[in-house]
Formats: sequence, structure tokens, C-alpha cells
Amino acid sequence: MELTILRDIVIIFALSTFVNLLFTRLKIPTVVGYLLTGIIAGPHLLGLVHEEHNIEILAEIGVILLLFTIGLEFSLKHLFRIRRIVFFGGFLQVSLTAAVFYLLSSVFHIDWKGSLFIGFLFALSSSALVLKLLQERSELTSNYGRTVLGILIFQDLMLVPLLLFTNLLGNPNADISNELLLLLVKTAAIIGLVYVGNRWVLPHLLYLIARTKNQELFTMSIFLLCFAIALLTFKLGMSLAFGAFLAGLMISESEYSHNAFGNLIPFKDTFTSFFFVSIGMLLDLSFVQENILLVAGSVLLVILLKSLIASITGFILGHTFRGIVLIGLALCQVGEFSFILAKTGYNFGIIDTYYYQLFLAVAVITMAVTPFLMQVSLPFANVILKLNLPDFLVNGIFPLKEMEIPDFSNHLVIIGKDASALKLSVMAKHYDIKHISIIFDPIIAKEKINAGDTVVYGDAVNDPILRKAHVDSADLVVVSVGDIIPLLAIVEKVKKLNSNAFVIVRASHVENVKQLYEVGADQVFPEKFEIAIDFFGRVLMKRLYPQKKINRMLAHIRAMNLGVFSEKDMVNQPSIIDEMPNVNISAITIEPNSFAEGKHLGETDLRK
Repeated sequence: MELTILRDIVIIFALSTFVNLLFTRLKIPTVVGYLLTGIIAGPHLLGLVHEEHNIEILAEIGVILLLFTIGLEFSLKHLFRIRRIVFFGGFLQVSLTAAVFYLLSSVFHIDWKGSLFIGFLFALSSSALVLKLLQERSELTSNYGRTVLGILIFQDLMLVPLLLFTNLLGNPNADISNELLLLLVKTAAIIGLVYVGNRWVLPHLLYLIARTKNQELFTMSIFLLCFAIALLTFKLGMSLAFGAFLAGLMISESEYSHNAFGNLIPFKDTFTSFFFVSIGMLLDLSFVQENILLVAGSVLLVILLKSLIASITGFILGHTFRGIVLIGLALCQVGEFSFILAKTGYNFGIIDTYYYQLFLAVAVITMAVTPFLMQVSLPFANVILKLNLPDFLVNGIFPLKEMEIPDFSNHLVIIGKDASALKLSVMAKHYDIKHISIIFDPIIAKEKINAGDTVVYGDAVNDPILRKAHVDSADLVVVSVGDIIPLLAIVEKVKKLNSNAFVIVRASHVENVKQLYEVGADQVFPEKFEIAIDFFGRVLMKRLYPQKKINRMLAHIRAMNLGVFSEKDMVNQPSIIDEMPNVNISAITIEPNSFAEGKHLGETDLRK
């Protein structure tokens, strides 16, 4: 029995495990590890993998599952909301990039067909890579993340027209008008299928499957829907990945989408790794070594031009300076669908072997450096913002109208744009608790302002933003920000402005508690740890442990994990009330003209 494919999988897993273990220790993104695994195991270096075609099939499955989970996280409502970004922003970015690279190729005396083809090759960015990184960073639904996603969706939609155009360039006798008409009919059919499936078919089908309470059947059904719709769209002329995205959209608004997402995550991560490994296999190191200066110069030029064009697109769409930098560096690489185009163009003779190898080298290297560029994008933008830039560039051409904030004192300030901060604001508003929200996302800020909330848009790291929210006169400040570096800076600046404010902070990890107390936090809520504590407390209650013992056990657990900082919150400590289980303490409002008004508790003779 020939088990070559199994041997290749074992080699890839072994190399990936070793490389990613090393890269995790060095805090280097795992995507780079997979690319390096492909380079090492590929035919141009050690040649350890023999069944490259089978690895490409596994890679295709990875891209399908990745785009399917992206669709599950999104929804048709969200897609409709960003239609301007998809069609206007996407068209602008693709057109400008194609035009710039067409002109640049013409300078190097490449004929018009080759120049136009190269322009389209470099117009596309990597959906698989960028969306994976955004998903890992929980930035897919952020303001800049929505724009990046919208542009990538348009690029994926453009694959089929670009393939038709490539056929036209390679075969001038092709009947392109019939092909275009057929494409329009197929597109209309796909849109109708998605709408009907999302509205009527899939919710009922998933309900029937879920009623069986068979998790294995449910998971199998989700796989069937994903691959069947991807295959259907492929047969209609679209890409498999785009079909998978549509399949995810069709399920996204049902109550079963989160369960489907959770079931697919392990499969998605495993198969996506094969995609990046297969990309790494394409890099010919001997070509890079022989043309090192040309390859390095081309990589820098592609990153610079693509970043600039994507940033201009973001600026026209109304993003702030930080947003345009984040968008530019997220879309600076060459995409996976460009490999399909390049291979087609190479087979038609539109580009020769030399330029094909140069393209492969530039594409793989730009994908490899993208995780690093996305990591440094925000710090880079903050450094540039220290320069005296014009206001229209800093705030965008459609700046959010500033809200007139009245004088506040002894109020609550909520800092953050995550679900915890937003829900806290809703609760405070419902019970008429005077508060101001500081939100660093123009879309969310605008929605809350329109809903009648008092909102300051901006980065709470900056003193003027904190002052505008009257942090200096607030009695309570809640900070719910994910990244520890800005979190520390915000807490420290809040305490400098108002040392009397009681600052409550949400920390993602127990390890950050000490740092946050040291910079001035009064109470730190280590989110995941406290959820586990709460669960354990409920378990003990169901086991009929006395409340006194439960409190002491939980206090002991906190002390073990938080050390001296567990004493910061007196709620965590055993109380004399623990010794009197039948005594409750309640707060009571004394109404005007009551017999108890103005009296001490003893004077009311309450016990009698």
C-alpha cells in the first residue's frame, strides 16, 4: 500500500510543530512558521514532500474552512451595511493598484498585455492571511477591520472576471461577451440562493438537525453545507473560497452559528496551516539568491505602493490617520488568488518564466512579512502622529462631529469599545446613572451619539480626551481595554488627573493584575479568572457547602493566585457576616417625613 501522502503529512506536522514551538517562544506569528515549513520541506530546498498536489488539495480545504468561519462571524446585515466599502472602496483599491503597476511595468519595457496582467496580479491581497490575523486579534469587526474585509470581498469577487480577462489576453479569439452574460446570470442565481437559504431554508433545516441532539450529526451537516455550497459556486464559475464565505453568511444569523463555529475551529486551524505550507513550497531560494537585490527591491516597492494605495482608499472612505495606516499595512501583500492568475497567465505565455519566478518570490515574501507589519502598524501610526500633521489627515475627511459635553462631576466614566463596556453603558443609561463613554471607534461612537448617549470619541491614552470626559471630576472610572500596554497608560493618566477617582479595570489575564495595581488601579477584575471563581462558587453551593466555608475557600484561591493584591478588594475577604448566616444587610431609602428621618439607627428603636 502506497502511503506517500500520509508520510508527507507527518513530515509537515513534525516540521510545523518544531518551527512553531520555536516561534511561539520568540513571539513570532505562527503563520510565518508555516511558510518557513513549506520553504524547508518544498522541492526547492530539502524536497521532503513528494505529493505536492495532495498538499494543495488540503490547503484548498483550509481556505474553504477559513472563509466559512469568517462568514459565520459576519452576517448579511453586516455585509449590507458595508456595501459602500465593498463596491466603492474595493473598486477604488483594485483600479488604482492595477493602474499604478501597469505604468510601472511599462517603464521596464514589458508589453501592454504583460503590464496589464501584472497590474491585476498585484491588485489582489491575501484574504486567507489577513482575515486569519484579524480573527486572531479580534479586530474583524473593528472599524478598520470592516473596511479591510469589504475590500477583500470585492477582490475575491473580481477573481472570475480577471480569469476571463486573462483568457482574453491569452486567446484573442475567445467569445468574451457570451462569457460575461453567463457570468451575470450565474451571479444573480448565487445571490438568490444565498437570500433564500438565509431567510427560509437553512434555519429550518438546522432546527430539525439540532432537535436530534446528536452533535456528530450536527457537525457533519455543517461540513456538508459548507462544502456543497462551495462546490456549487465553483461549478457556477466562482471560487471555492468565496462560495464557502457565502455558506457561512447563510448560517450566520441562525441561533446555531456559534455552535457551528466552535465545532469547526480545530479543523479550520489544522487545514489552514496546509495552505500556508503550500505557499511556502513555491519559493525558489536559488532564484532569490541569484537575484537578491532585484527581489528585495521589488518586495519593498510592492509593500510601499500597495500600502500607499490602500491608505488612500481608506482616507477617501473617511478613516482617521491611524485607520489608514492600519488598512494600508493590512493590504500590502500579494494574495493567494494571484497565484491562480499567475499560473494561468504563465501557461498562456502572457508572462515568461523569469517574471513568473520573480512574482512568486515577491508574493511569498510579502505574505511572510505581513504579520510583523500588522503588529507594528499601530505603534508606527502613533509615532507619525507626533509630527505636526494637518487636521484633515489626522481626523479624516469626514470627521465625527464633536459632541458638546456639559460640565459633569461625581459621574461614571466608561472607557472601552468592547462588549463589556458597551453593555455597562446601556445598564447605566437604563437606571439613569450619570456617565460618559470614551470610545475609540468612530462607527460605534456615532451609533451611540445618535442613540442619545454622552460620548467622547478618541483614544483615552491622550490627556485631552480624558479631560473632555471630565475624568478630573469623576468619582468612578471603569476601563475595559484589551491590550495591556494602552491599559496601563490609561490607568496611570487617569490617576494623575484625578487621584481620588475609584478606578475599576478589566484585565484579560491574572498575570497583569500586579502591574495594574502598581500604576494606580483600585480594583482589578481578571476576567477569565473571576469567571472560573464564580463557576467554582456555584459548584460549591450546589454541593451544600456552608456560605462561610465557600467565602473562605474562594478567598484562599484568590490569595494563591493574586498574592497580596487579593487584599485590595475587601469583598474577597471573610467577613463577620460569615459567622452570622441568618443576618442580611440591606440599604433602605428613608422617605421624607418618615419617623426615622434624621435619626441614628439606635434612636429609631427599630427592633421593637
